[in-house]
Amino acid sequence: MSEKDRPIFIKRVVGRGAKGHHGGAWKLAYADFMTAMMAFFLLMWLLSSTSPVQRRGIAEYFNMPLKAAMVGGKTVGMDSSIITGGGRDISSPEPGTMRMSDRTPRTEPDDEALKQATTELERREQVRLHDLQVKLMAAIEANPTLQQFKQQIRIESTQQGLRIEIVDTQKRPMFALSSDTVQPYMRDILREIGRTLNDVPNRIVVQGHTDAVKYAGGEKGYSNWELSADRANASRRELIAGGMDEAKVLRVLGLASTQNLNRKDPLDPENRRISVIVLNHKSEAAMLRDDGAPGAVFDNAPADASNAPEAGSLLKKLAH
Repeated sequence: MSEKDRPIFIKRVVGRGAKGHHGGAWKLAYADFMTAMMAFFLLMWLLSSTSPVQRRGIAEYFNMPLKAAMVGGKTVGMDSSIITGGGRDISSPEPGTMRMSDRTPRTEPDDEALKQATTELERREQVRLHDLQVKLMAAIEANPTLQQFKQQIRIESTQQGLRIEIVDTQKRPMFALSSDTVQPYMRDILREIGRTLNDVPNRIVVQGHTDAVKYAGGEKGYSNWELSADRANASRRELIAGGMDEAKVLRVLGLASTQNLNRKDPLDPENRRISVIVLNHKSEAAMLRDDGAPGAVFDNAPADASNAPEAGSLLKKLAH
């Protein structure tokens, strides 16, 4: 082999001070560290942006999923929340609010909207009772028989509803003396009122009143209490005979001489009267609950001037 064709070998000696390549392990460690820091900052941000109630909901969730997974239950696709499991709804700031998967779906009414709806229903009932007042007065004016007795008929709004009173006089008594026998003109008035009351859905209370003249036997036997109750019940029968639905009567009361119109003169014949109160919803509900004093329900004081001539109230069921 000639000198020209001989291969040339180059030998390089690495110095003792040089170090070899260590690989990329440090990069993996650095990436893990940065990931942990990012998770830490995300956790701190979540804690600062959630309420205590939402944080409790998150904690309750992490106490639940293993049990839910073992027992079974709804899948994520069946739930309104992305996270399944128990606990409160962390999307709501209100305490005690459950997720849709843990309770029956229900929409909570908006307080302002409910208040507006209540006000509107009260206004409508005021208008309805006022229309009833106008209709009764027109019926009295149109009836020649009743027109001559219109001074004994008083219709006005009160805090309880619309009060219709037929007042006795010395010359024109409504009932036979010390009896519940209804006089013919009183019968005509009550039957006309009964026909008109069916125009409103409100229920009524019939009250009987007497003067303070006592029976010879005093209060131990038949007294003004029995007489006022009997006259109120006789008036109820005449209202129904006039065409009023008997289910409209809520109560029939005998009040004797406890609520005199003329308080200065308890013996005044004007104190003998029959009151038909067309109740607004508020008074009817209070009566059915039996949670108020009778005076609060049957107070005969007129309504405030700002409310006259309407009576304030509301149909019972607002919802929903």
